[in-house]
Amino acid sequence: MENRKYNGKVILFGEYSMIFGSEALLIPYETVFGEWSSVINRPSERAFESNRSLAKFYNYLIENDRFRILDLKRFEMELNAGLFFDSNIPLGYGVGSSGALVAATYERYKLIDIEDVTRLKEFFAAMENCFHSNSSGIDPLQCYIGKPFVLRQQATNDRKQISFTTLDSNFISDNIHIFLIDTKIKSHTAPLVQHFKDLRNDKIYLNKFENEYVPLVSKCINSLIEKNDDVFFTDLYELSLLQTDLLSHTIPNATKEFFLTNVKEDGFQVKLCGAGGGGFLLGFSNNIEKTNQYLECRGKKISWIK
Repeated sequence: MENRKYNGKVILFGEYSMIFGSEALLIPYETVFGEWSSVINRPSERAFESNRSLAKFYNYLIENDRFRILDLKRFEMELNAGLFFDSNIPLGYGVGSSGALVAATYERYKLIDIEDVTRLKEFFAAMENCFHSNSSGIDPLQCYIGKPFVLRQQATNDRKQISFTTLDSNFISDNIHIFLIDTKIKSHTAPLVQHFKDLRNDKIYLNKFENEYVPLVSKCINSLIEKNDDVFFTDLYELSLLQTDLLSHTIPNATKEFFLTNVKEDGFQVKLCGAGGGGFLLGFSNNIEKTNQYLECRGKKISWIK
């Protein structure tokens, strides 16, 4: 088997709102990736640590009959021979470190293909629950597919059916540039998601999220794909403001000023990247020079991904 590289991922739109059945737009984060290797070929402390972590993942998989479609005997043998996952995807930053590992493990050890995308997402979610207590499975799905896509959900009697539409790599306007801001704070997804679920018990909060936030997510996705730049930045500004209201617990105090920037004055607009709480912030710019100047003056490290 050719040793494939599994890129990280970025959820451009849909974090949190996916729980309500909203659309989501995801792209690969192509400058970071993980791949299988051996401590024999690449010996280092990091390699041995990864091998030990993989052993814990193996123990999690072996305890659940659901994962019998994976060749876990082979997984165990290769672990004992020094297998590790060589990854430069940052941990706790919402860009797919566990998603890439789950996708890679499934592809390497699957005994059968799960062809139904809804069931595949559910299987990925069960695997990734080893790392996150309540995974959606969307991160591994993106890392497995490896292409930009829009995910759509439709509720049925007993479950949510999903479908996805892959997009060309150049689906975004040439005048829109995407970047990440490093908050230098490691994010912990589980408590953030749990707090959000607690907030949903408030009917006023729930109504505002469903009737204002979720439709704005779809508007941002549509205007970005349609390359309607002016409309997109207007929609994005409204979404960012709503995040400071409805998801304020996920925005570190030191970064809240960035959510109030205006693309006309500052050249960019930011939003959450994944669950928030630290990690990266996700930025959209129509003026690279202005954006660099604004953030460099504030000592922020940024990485351009488009």
